[in-house]
Amino acid sequence: MKMVDTAPKSLLDARARGDWVRLRTLVVLRWMAITGQAAAVLVATQVLNFDLPLSMCAAVISASVSFNIVAHIIHPAEKRLSERGTLLSLFFDLAQLVTMLLLTGGLNNPFAVLIIAPVTIAATALRLQSTIALGLTALVCIALLTTAYVPLIQPDGSELLIPPLIRIGIAAALTIGVVFLGLYARRVTVETFAMSEALSATQIALAREQRLAAIGGIAAATAHELGTPLATIKLVAGELAQDADGSPELVEDIALIQAEADRCGAILADLSQGGRDDSHVKQAPISAVIAEAVGPHGHRGKDLVIRINGQPADQAEEDQPAVLRSPELIHGLRNAVQNAVDFAATTVWIDAKHTAEALRIAVGDDGPGFSPDILPRLGEPYVSSRSRGDRPAPKGEYEGMGLGLFIARTLLERTGAKLAFANGTDTMGRRSGDSPKDPKTARPPGAIIEMTWEEADLIVSKDAQRRALGQNRRFET
Repeated sequence: MKMVDTAPKSLLDARARGDWVRLRTLVVLRWMAITGQAAAVLVATQVLNFDLPLSMCAAVISASVSFNIVAHIIHPAEKRLSERGTLLSLFFDLAQLVTMLLLTGGLNNPFAVLIIAPVTIAATALRLQSTIALGLTALVCIALLTTAYVPLIQPDGSELLIPPLIRIGIAAALTIGVVFLGLYARRVTVETFAMSEALSATQIALAREQRLAAIGGIAAATAHELGTPLATIKLVAGELAQDADGSPELVEDIALIQAEADRCGAILADLSQGGRDDSHVKQAPISAVIAEAVGPHGHRGKDLVIRINGQPADQAEEDQPAVLRSPELIHGLRNAVQNAVDFAATTVWIDAKHTAEALRIAVGDDGPGFSPDILPRLGEPYVSSRSRGDRPAPKGEYEGMGLGLFIARTLLERTGAKLAFANGTDTMGRRSGDSPKDPKTARPPGAIIEMTWEEADLIVSKDAQRRALGQNRRFET
């Protein structure tokens, strides 16, 4: 078995990062910062009677408010930000905080300690290069705040100043805090990343061993069962060869039978030693993958309509895109279909559309649709997608807790998919829950789960399809 190095990496491991940060997490933290900044400005001006540039402070705080509002409008709340998105968001927060400190006394302001927060978040959520970039920016800002700032004016008109030595000490303390907390958070992230890699490698190894054990058992049983018939064929063929000396054609045919029997014996012996990896089954036409995914739900009393580029699957063109037949894709699609079947009135639609740039699969139904208040949070664990109202769960089904959609979303995103949830309406203005008259051509009026892949993420190229038809390789152990 191949050994996987899962020892804790050094702090310079550029790959290590936490899970992608949810947009909602940063938005909530930013609202808290906005509330705190506004409260601090009001207390300083209205209670302590400091003379602050209120208009400029209000503009800086309003910029943060606008950023949150725009982020909420453009992206769904459950969106997980990419590396670049998280880094840009943290850069904005750092710039906004530093600007507020420039307007309110620089390092004379005790809230300057908050400059450590964006760097610590970056160390836990981003890769090494991004963390270093944000950390160096924070250190430059600390140096800037030491000398460049709008002084704090006290009620008597005097400037609030702390001794220069203390101010330099605060700058040094903040610098050490940024470096120390950044390194500490980075170390924890690296170890967590290493443990995650180790668990993933262990799961892969166990799955491979289980597959090899199953294949080895089947191959050994096959070799045992077929050994006797092959031996009999070879024995009878030898006797026939002795009796057919006067017929060259029969001798040639008998020799061919013996050779093929020997070949079958060699194949069975080879299989019993570990089996072969069938490259061809790793990819399949999109209609075959969808059919495999929806197979377990075909007997649950709902009509399953599968359409490829607008055509029924059995009438679809043969030149369909071949996709990677990964367990994540099949299981994720199966969970999405299961959710649709659970809530559908009569029909579930699975539509696949392939263009030169992307592959889109939409799973829809004619059920009650997603609840509007839950829609922004779909895909999170323990968030139920829809309510059946007073209708009890049918026999053999379950009351959903949202885990099915969470598992589907997690698995499909690992294949490169981007998911979107919506409630559908057709051109006749039919409401969610109404059954269409012609299911084969209708659009889903209920809930819709749409998955989109870039072509490079899932589609198998023509060259790769041709290579899959070559000789199978032995399993790697």
